[in-house]
Amino acid sequence: QVQLVESGGGLVQPGGSLRLSCAASGIIFSMYGMGWYRQAPGKQRELVADVSSGGRTNYADFVKGRFTISRDNAKNTVYLQMNSLKPEDTAVYYCNAVHRRVLGYNYWGQGTQVTVSS
Repeated sequence: QVQLVESGGGLVQPGGSLRLSCAASGIIFSMYGMGWYRQAPGKQRELVADVSSGGRTNYADFVKGRFTISRDNAKNTVYLQMNSLKPEDTAVYYCNAVHRRVLGYNYWGQGTQVTVSS
C-alpha cells in the first residue's frame, strides 16, 4: 500500500518560515520524481516545485528564491523549505510521487494546511 504522509504545516506570520516533509512508503522511492503542489480555496491545484529521481529541481516562478525542495532517498522523504512566506502562499500543500519511467504510477498525499497570516 502506497502512502505519502505530509507534515509540517501550520500557521505562520508573513515573512516567516516552515519546512514541510513528505514521508513515502510502499514505493521504491529512488524511482520516483517527487513534487509539491498547492491548492488555495476556489483555485486549481498548482505545481510549487519538483525534484526528479536524479535530483534535478524545478520551481514555479512565484516561489523561486524563497522555497527549496530536497529529497533524502535514505529516508524516503522529500522536503519543502519555505522562507519569506506571504499571505498568498496560504493553501493546502500536497505531496506527489510519479514513477520516472512507468506511466500510471502517480500518487498523492492527503495534504497539509499552510496559513500565512498576522
